[in-house]
Amino acid sequence: MAPATASSVPTANKPFLRRNVTSATLDSDSSTAVSPTDSPRQSPSTTSLSSLASDEVPPSKKYGKLIDTYGNEFEVPDFTIKDIRDAIPKHCYERSAVRSLGYVARDMLYLATTFYVWNKFVTPEYIPYQPLRFVLWGVYTFLQGLFGTGLWVLAHECGHGAFSPSQKLNNFVGWILHSALLVPYFSWQISHSKHHKATGNMERDMVFVPRTREQHATRIGRLAHELSELTEETPIHTFLHLLGQQLVGWWNYLLTNVTGHDNHERQREGRGKGKRNGWGGGVNHFDPRSPLYENKDIPYILLSDLGLIITISVLVYLGKTFGWFNMFVWYFLPYLWVNHWLVAITYLQHTDPSLPHYTESEWNFVRGAAATIDREFGFIGRHLLHGIIETHVLHHYVSTIPFYNADEATEAIKPVMGRHYRADTRDGPVGFLKAMWKSARMCQWVEPTEGAEGPAKGILFFRNHNGLGTAPAKMKPVSQ
Repeated sequence: MAPATASSVPTANKPFLRRNVTSATLDSDSSTAVSPTDSPRQSPSTTSLSSLASDEVPPSKKYGKLIDTYGNEFEVPDFTIKDIRDAIPKHCYERSAVRSLGYVARDMLYLATTFYVWNKFVTPEYIPYQPLRFVLWGVYTFLQGLFGTGLWVLAHECGHGAFSPSQKLNNFVGWILHSALLVPYFSWQISHSKHHKATGNMERDMVFVPRTREQHATRIGRLAHELSELTEETPIHTFLHLLGQQLVGWWNYLLTNVTGHDNHERQREGRGKGKRNGWGGGVNHFDPRSPLYENKDIPYILLSDLGLIITISVLVYLGKTFGWFNMFVWYFLPYLWVNHWLVAITYLQHTDPSLPHYTESEWNFVRGAAATIDREFGFIGRHLLHGIIETHVLHHYVSTIPFYNADEATEAIKPVMGRHYRADTRDGPVGFLKAMWKSARMCQWVEPTEGAEGPAKGILFFRNHNGLGTAPAKMKPVSQ
């Protein structure tokens, strides 16, 4: 993927995209967007929708002029959860166990058929030309990765209670599917619920929390005021960063909580004392003592670990029986594709030059749920990945709506959200892949709009030192 050239690079004076979004633009390919949320597993600590419905923008609050990374003026969302839920047709909330299980059967049939066809016909007997067999087996890993991601998404539906009206069936199917994909089902479900209840919150979100200006400066060995003076980061550096993120990002998240918040000292039962994100920090998705969880969650964490132990045992048996090279091609390469799609999808749902983040004082559920974006991945996204890319905004407002009703529900909430709905669907699947590069280049840290005062300091936007979009604020050196 070619990097942007100097002539095409946006600057502070020439934004990458500058548009005033009105209701007339909502039907176009790209528009200002937002996101949705409910909690996957109901518990006494789950935030209720009735309490969330009171999250309105205080009319007396003045924010002044807020500027996103593109250079567009940003306005704080001004609707309520009740407005969103009332706009959605009642039948969109209906869940069918039979229909959902049908999709599970379909995706498993895809996996089994592809496995049979390749092992039967992509052999020296039928295809004597070895380089062609190599290419075709590469296609096999790609296809199985897509089908496996489809099953991952269906397990995600189970975690949110969108799979069926039966929570027992949801958890049984979700545990089976996620365990088969080496995902700790209940452990992830609990942390994912916290992400949904704190989306866009710099202090409590659990997914792709961006670095602040000070954190980014420390990471690269600079002072905060120097960021606006740095030269452009090399494209190869961006590429290597993306490569590492896509290859090991998912397991790095499970093992170290990378990209999640690091405020574990606040854990109400004291589990976070002395613990931090990173290797050896005691924050992961496998240890029942992790501050990501509470005491009542211990049986669920152990059950998640049991699912992984069973799957690993089966994989070891199959590897010894059929050979580790066969297992590498049959399972582990497709598994890497699954992880790649999972990380890419999540990253692009929550990272975009148009999206804000909020400090605790300025965050509420409506604003956080609006801080996500819909994208488009064509047939693959809508058919194989069950629309998880195309309807994420709706999902963050009402996550119990099944994916097969999400398109209709998304259209229903667009008039309510108006200019606050964000989507980037230009160029379909190609645009989705381009967005990874654009976001990596433009979204390096967050900071308030230059000159922001009072409450406006709590609304943060992406900035970068690549000369793209709105320039970082110029800061005076801290006096010694």
